[in-house]
Amino acid sequence: MNPVWQTYLRNHHAAIENNCVIHFGDLTEERKDTQVSTIMTDLSHCGLIRFSGEDAQTFLQSQLSCDIREINQRKAQYGSYCTPKGRILGNFLLWQQGDDFLMQLPASLCPSIQKRLSLYILRTKVQLTNVSDDLVRIGLAGPDAATLITEITGLACNSDQPLHVTHHEKASILSLAPYRMELVVSVENASIIWEHLGPHARPVGSSCWDWLNIQAGIPVILPETQEAFLPQMINLDAIGGVSFKKGCYPGQEIVARTQYLGKLKRRMFLAHIATTQTIKAGDALYSADMNDQSSGNILNVAASPNGGFDVLAVIQQSSVDTDKIHWQSLQGPMLEIKVLPYLLSIKA
Repeated sequence: MNPVWQTYLRNHHAAIENNCVIHFGDLTEERKDTQVSTIMTDLSHCGLIRFSGEDAQTFLQSQLSCDIREINQRKAQYGSYCTPKGRILGNFLLWQQGDDFLMQLPASLCPSIQKRLSLYILRTKVQLTNVSDDLVRIGLAGPDAATLITEITGLACNSDQPLHVTHHEKASILSLAPYRMELVVSVENASIIWEHLGPHARPVGSSCWDWLNIQAGIPVILPETQEAFLPQMINLDAIGGVSFKKGCYPGQEIVARTQYLGKLKRRMFLAHIATTQTIKAGDALYSADMNDQSSGNILNVAASPNGGFDVLAVIQQSSVDTDKIHWQSLQGPMLEIKVLPYLLSIKA
């Protein structure tokens, strides 16, 4: 987190731990407001890697699961970076700024992903730079989010177009969903925009934004779940994060074979777990049909405003169809499967 920005947030009652905003004084009420009101939050727990140079697009096209040719000044894209076995090392949101590309992913993964990608630059004209502290990202969500964006910039943010990008002299605006946007601004402009938003949007901790991601069915690979899943297992194919028409990239053969042979046994589901126990990414799930073997794992988790936890979990599809899924053991709390906001491939 940029130290100047961190000081500003602390002066505005932010409790910050490990460069992540935990809350602004009352996390319980912040969670409740996230459900129904307009909220804003700092996204410094997300890191940012800049790819620059005349070969940046070609390089990224050869390394990532999404089709970089579909990204432009007005369109962002989800995607993943995989091992040669097709297992995800990290997934991200990628957009273009000028001639450069910006990759947003968990800050905890930025150093390792940057280091690994750097190994494959060789003689290509590409530079990778961690710019996590150079640009502030502010998440804005709720019924008044789009109106507030227009008031700040004077521009419509095209919130009805998923992953639309609008560049303005004050900020870049990423429209993640009709009522959920991300502002990418300079450190100098961040405080001005925060002050403008303040009277109309409640500041909340980063876990509230994580909860919104979970409700939207947007997966986030964390250190605990690296190399555990293929892209389709976390529904990246359903949200445009995998292209089956582009050329080769690490793991492409396995990812494509899984898609075309229809042998995907596990998918990501949205679920609620009614418990007060601590749930973590990577926790195992069990169902009677799998005997002593795990039938899945927790991918992402956030406390629900209504109590308990909401999760994204990768689970054996046959177990979801025929049995009850439990956290940690067959005697553990049961998952209540919810409906995702998008459709999954029937073939998969």
